[in-house]
Amino acid sequence: MFEITDLHVHFGVIHAIKGISLTVNDGEIVTLIGANGAGKTTTLRTASGLKKATSGTISIDGVDITNKTPRQRVQMGLCQVPEGRRVFPTMTVLENLELGAYLRKRGSDLAADLETVYASFPVLADRRKQLAGTLSGGEQQMLAIGRAIMNRPQTLLLDEPSMGLAPLFVQEIFEIIKRINETGTTILLVEQNAHMALQVADRGYVIETGSIVLSGTAAELAATDDVKRAYLGG
Repeated sequence: MFEITDLHVHFGVIHAIKGISLTVNDGEIVTLIGANGAGKTTTLRTASGLKKATSGTISIDGVDITNKTPRQRVQMGLCQVPEGRRVFPTMTVLENLELGAYLRKRGSDLAADLETVYASFPVLADRRKQLAGTLSGGEQQMLAIGRAIMNRPQTLLLDEPSMGLAPLFVQEIFEIIKRINETGTTILLVEQNAHMALQVADRGYVIETGSIVLSGTAAELAATDDVKRAYLGG
């Protein structure tokens, strides 16, 4: 179980995250939806150790990781696919994927994991020797997800995976997210496309100006008038 409890985060005097709490149970997809600037990315960056929490706790299976380094969190099975994909553009597809497993011992079934990624993303197999910077946006998003999978994450943090993608790629990315979850990976999904996020998620939270204002099952949130008006065009 991945859990955030009473989390507060500041940027100088700006109180960006104001005591949020959320839980992602083993095997769930939980989505965090909200407008630009609501605190979604800050929440994920704090969860993965890239931003320091002012107070509150972050835990995996009851183990407090609030003061762990990003490297230690990755070693404990927590991986983030960042907003904007952040692939290494001057390295090949294969080299990017191998970097995803840099904390694992050489020879620890890396070849088998590469084949698993290639089976999920056939285009990456076709372009394994191609520079990552020459891929399309959708292909780079697949590479960013594949790179995280190479670490065999227990919990995967996905930050705006559909951002900037053509509609065809958006549908494909969400199908991939469902397939990853079906293999046993727990997922916390941050997404502005609330319609798609609530279709794949088990539960969700709505964040506004750094605070959780609604939570429930995906179906409950999709049926809520406030969510319909603000995020679903209803």
